[in-house]
Amino acid sequence: MKAALFPGQGSQAVGMGSKLYETSDIAKVLFESANKTLGYDIKNLMLNGPIESLTSTENAQPALLASSYAYYKHYVNENSEIKIAACAGHSLGEYTALVAAEVIDFEDAIMLVHKRGKYMQEAVPAGKGGMLAVMGLGEEEILGFCSKVTQGIVEIANLNCPGQTVVAGDKKGLAEFQDIASGSKIIPLNVSAPFHSSLMKPAADNLAKDLDAITFNEPKIPVIANVTAKAITNAEESKELLKQQVCSSVRWTDSINYLVNELSNNQTIEFGPGGVLTKLCKRINKEIKREQFDDKALEQ
Repeated sequence: MKAALFPGQGSQAVGMGSKLYETSDIAKVLFESANKTLGYDIKNLMLNGPIESLTSTENAQPALLASSYAYYKHYVNENSEIKIAACAGHSLGEYTALVAAEVIDFEDAIMLVHKRGKYMQEAVPAGKGGMLAVMGLGEEEILGFCSKVTQGIVEIANLNCPGQTVVAGDKKGLAEFQDIASGSKIIPLNVSAPFHSSLMKPAADNLAKDLDAITFNEPKIPVIANVTAKAITNAEESKELLKQQVCSSVRWTDSINYLVNELSNNQTIEFGPGGVLTKLCKRINKEIKREQFDDKALEQ
């Protein structure tokens, strides 16, 4: 029994899925379906770039969903004896997890995340907001620093693993936060907007309309939600949590702990490029048996 993990934005790389596309009929069908759904050649962007276009939020999100889900479908088709016991995805990756659990159709999800990326980029003009990785501090201490910010907005966006938390906010707020936490190790992230903060409310409002327009099904396998770090219980809850997710913290540490402690699963396999979630799992719980399935795994 293994838990399937799906990465979020930032894991994209030119050439992702190229080996899979060469060897898997499933990948060919899914990539062509993504092209047809979006009305442009996302497959070519994934395989050939340029990286500037692939990194654009409205392209990166459907590209990662398509490639991660294709790795997943190919793997379960080739390893029918292995049971996938649960799914979890980081931010955008939650949509891939919901497709894997048959809560959302692949085509609906591809269009949803394309729009999600567009809405998120439009919510805050480029250069007006950002994100910082804060290393070595606990959640309560970081919340205390956030509460002292008076010149803008700074909120916790991602609780990735013990000692690695990401905050998001506007430029003035982030500058003040850095002054307040000046003794801490802080790394500015190369992102174009303050994702997973209240500044994303315009994106959340737009996305909610699109989420209401599609069909959600009951999950075939447990999906751990970013917002609650607990398994989704039904179709309606999954929709409501996706609405909240845009402005809420990604509780990744708690999600992995829930997987181990509540679902009794200590084996994970990450589907997609980068291996970020596999590394985070190691920092959360060294006892977890970790795998990654990407083009390198296909070459072995």
